[in-house]
Amino acid sequence: MAPPALPGQEADATITREFSPAWTRVTPVTPIRNDGARDGRDIVTISMPVEPDANDLLSRDPLALLIGMLLDQQVPLERAFSAPYDLARRLGHEPTAAELADYDPEALAAVFAGRPALHRYPKSMAARVQALSQLIVARYGGQASRVWGDAVSGAELRQRVAELPGFGAQKAQIFVALLGKQLGVQPPGWREAAGTFGEPGTFCSVADISDEDSLGRVRAYKQQLKAAAKGAPAKTPGGTAQAPGGTAQAAGGGTKTKAKSR
Repeated sequence: MAPPALPGQEADATITREFSPAWTRVTPVTPIRNDGARDGRDIVTISMPVEPDANDLLSRDPLALLIGMLLDQQVPLERAFSAPYDLARRLGHEPTAAELADYDPEALAAVFAGRPALHRYPKSMAARVQALSQLIVARYGGQASRVWGDAVSGAELRQRVAELPGFGAQKAQIFVALLGKQLGVQPPGWREAAGTFGEPGTFCSVADISDEDSLGRVRAYKQQLKAAAKGAPAKTPGGTAQAPGGTAQAAGGGTKTKAKSR
């Protein structure tokens, strides 16, 4: 069942196509430290189930990563994290925060709405992306990396992310976990700030996705949460019924998860 449309919006029926996982890892990039500098540690780079060029953009462009995280609601995560790359292709270049902040709102909405739409609710999400860009320009001089680049603690980092348009408390924790686990952004207390999403060895959000197996584990975890909420057993991706309190088993994904945040 499709999620309800946002106020004043019609759902775009084109957000139903499947995305083929492209698990070829992108060429490793030098990770960004929490102080904005770079070091040579072998940190896992972003590896979502999207095409390699889209993963590369997410790994090296902080604004693209923020936009993908913002759009990760009420659409499959594959669509959300492909959207920054698709936006760049439609514009003919990788946009800056200043460009998106000053873009004509109706024109930007039209870019988002082009088939296939970049989100189920293209007009609303175009407005949120623009609001995000405007805040980055006003508060961080147009440099998206400064959202985390000079945060002195995990608590400050979480607060900064939570203040971004389209980010709430839980999404902020997930993003802090993603930065710490996959890009090496680890100010003191980052795991505590990320809550359960920051714990090592977990498979409960996009912060934990690095290959097809981890994607399956994350989706199994989410299925368990839904089943527990409904009071019914969940099934692992392999088909075995699982009690709501049970442990999710590894499997290779394939189903779509529709949730407001990950």
